[in-house]
Amino acid sequence: MNDVNTRELDDALARLARARVPADLFGEDAAEAARRYRRLARLVHPDATGGRTRDAFVRLNALWRTYNRSDPAVVTTRRHSYRIAGDPVSGDLARLYRARTDAAPGEVLLKMPCDPRDGDLLEREAVALRQLPKDGDGRFLPYVPRLVESFQHQDAATGARRRSNAIAALDGFRSLAEVKAAFPGGVDPRDAAWMWRRLLVALGFAHRAGVLHGAVLPDHVMIHPGEHGLVLVDWCYSVPGCYAHADPSGRVPAMVDRYRDRYPPEVPERRPASPATDIFMATRCMTDLMGDQAPKALRGFARGCLLSAQNRRPSDAWRLLAELDELLERLYGPRRFRPFHLPVTH
Repeated sequence: MNDVNTRELDDALARLARARVPADLFGEDAAEAARRYRRLARLVHPDATGGRTRDAFVRLNALWRTYNRSDPAVVTTRRHSYRIAGDPVSGDLARLYRARTDAAPGEVLLKMPCDPRDGDLLEREAVALRQLPKDGDGRFLPYVPRLVESFQHQDAATGARRRSNAIAALDGFRSLAEVKAAFPGGVDPRDAAWMWRRLLVALGFAHRAGVLHGAVLPDHVMIHPGEHGLVLVDWCYSVPGCYAHADPSGRVPAMVDRYRDRYPPEVPERRPASPATDIFMATRCMTDLMGDQAPKALRGFARGCLLSAQNRRPSDAWRLLAELDELLERLYGPRRFRPFHLPVTH
C-alpha cells in the first residue's frame, strides 16, 4: 500500500474510532452519507487490507445499519445506495422495486427473489448481462437491459440473504402481454413486423455472444411504441456459455408455469436448449400477437419455426431475419415507418 493510501486508511480508522453516533461519521444529508459510507467501506474492507481491518469494517457496517434503521426504504451496497419508491411489483420469481440511486443511471429496478433459494436464477441473469456486453456486438446493447450491479442483500426483518440485481430502469416501454391486451383482435401485421424484426435482432445478438435467453415470453419482450424500440428482459432462465462450469447440461433451468404451453418440447423434457429454442418461443409471441390478422404467407413462415423437432427449426436468427425481410417486402413493399400507439393506462 502506497503512502497516500496508507494516510487515507489511517484517517478513516481515526474517524471510525472517534464516531460515537452514526451522524458523527455520515452527516445528515442522505446522498452525502451514502458517498461517505462507500468510500470508507472501500478503504477498510478486509479484502483490501489483508484482513487487518476486519473489526473496523464490522463497526462501520453496524453504524451504517443504525443510520438507516429509521428508513427501511434504503438499500445500501458496497457500490451504491438505493432509495426505494413505492410498492414492489411481483414478477415470476422476484419482486421488482423501483428505486433511485446516487449515481448513473439514476433510476433502477431492484430485483429480489421471493424465495432466497432462487438466488441461482438471479445469478444466471447477472452472468448473462455481463457476458452480453463483453462478448457481443456493442451496437446491439440497447436490445438488452443494463446490469448496474449484483449483490447479496440481507432482509432486515428475517435475516434471510438474497442474491439481488440492480438493473437500469426502462422508461416508456410496454410488454407484448400489454400490447396483446390492448389489441385483443390482433395487431396489424405491418405493426407486428417491426417488433418481430427487432426481436430477431435481439436474439441474433445474444446467440452470437454465446447466450440463450430461455424464456422469450410476452412478459419479457418490452417495446417502446413511439420509438419502435425493443428490449428483451428477464435473463434469469438463460443459458450463458460461460455458465457451463456450473451447469454443463445446456438445459433451460426453470419454466414460467403460466406459460408452459409456450415452450418447445425440449424444455419440459429437460433436454439441452439451442438457439432454435428461443426462435420457437419468439415466433409464438408474434403469431399470438397477430392472431387471425396474420396473412397466410406469414403463418406459413411461422410454421417452420414451430416444428416439434428442434433440429428441423431455424437456428440462425440473423438468417431468419433476412428471410423475414424478403417475405415482408413481397407482402407490403419497401419498409417505411408506421406510427404505433398504445392506449394510455392509469
